[in-house]
Amino acid sequence: MTIMEAMNKGMIELKNANIETPKMKSRLLMQFILNKSMQYVIANDLLQMSKKEIDLYFSAIKTLRQGIPLEHITHQREFMRLNFYVDENVLIPRQDTEILVEEVIKIAKRVNARKILDLCTGSGAIAVSLAKYIPESDITAIDISNEALKIAKKNARINEVENKITFIKSDLFSNIKPQKFDIIISNPPYIKRDIIEKLAEQVKKEPHIALDGGKDGLDFYRKIVKESYQYLKYKAYLCLEIGYDQKIDVSNIIDKEDKFEKLYSKQDLYGMDRVIVAQLK
Repeated sequence: MTIMEAMNKGMIELKNANIETPKMKSRLLMQFILNKSMQYVIANDLLQMSKKEIDLYFSAIKTLRQGIPLEHITHQREFMRLNFYVDENVLIPRQDTEILVEEVIKIAKRVNARKILDLCTGSGAIAVSLAKYIPESDITAIDISNEALKIAKKNARINEVENKITFIKSDLFSNIKPQKFDIIISNPPYIKRDIIEKLAEQVKKEPHIALDGGKDGLDFYRKIVKESYQYLKYKAYLCLEIGYDQKIDVSNIIDKEDKFEKLYSKQDLYGMDRVIVAQLK
C-alpha cells in the first residue's frame, strides 16, 4: 500500500466516523507515523509503506475514530508558531487563544510591561509564548494541577524559555506571595457545567477541570476579577479569554467590582468576542 492509498483509506474511515477535517487529520497522522514533514509526505505519496507502518497508521486511525484527539496521539500542537507537547492532562491550545496572546504582546510592548501573571496555565502555551515574544519578560505561571505544571515546564524547556518563567502550584491567587504585576492574563475554564457532556467527543476527552466553569460558566471570572486588583500595579491590565457568548456577562462582572476602566474586547476570525481587556483605575 502506498502512502497516498493509506491516507485516502484513512480519510474515508474518519469521514464515515464523522470526524471533523478527516483529510487533514489523515495526513497529519501519516506525518507522525513516518516521522516526516508535510513536504516529504506530499512529494513521496507513491512510495510503498512497510507492514509495520501500515499497522501503526491504521491503529492510530482506529483511535481517532473513537473520539481521541489527534494531539493525544501525536503529543504535538503548534501555537503562536511554536511547538508544544500536549496529552490528556491539559487543554489543547486553540487558535482563539492566540488572539489573547497577541493582544497582550501588543500591550506589553506599548507600555513596556515585563512582569506578567498567567492564571490557569495548563500546557503553558500562553506563558511560554509571552516569554518567547516579549524581551526581558518575567512570567509567573500558575495551575492547580501538578500534571499540567509538569507539561508546562516541559514546554518551557522545549522552547528554551525556562529561565524566564516561574511555575507555581496554586488555586488561582491562593499560593502567590504579595506582589504586583504589569499584566494578569488568563484563559480560565468557562464552559457551563451541564453543557460539557453535550460537547464533541474529542473535546470531552480533554480534562474536565480545564473546561468546567461552574453552573453558568462564570465562576473563574468572578474569582479572578474579585482578587486580581490586589496583584496589579497602578494602571495595569487584566486580559481574559471568554466564551463566544460571554462578553456582556464578564463585562458586567468587571464593572460591578468598580476597580477597572477602559474596558474593550477583541473578536476572533469569525467575528465572535473572544478577549476582554480592562485597565486598573
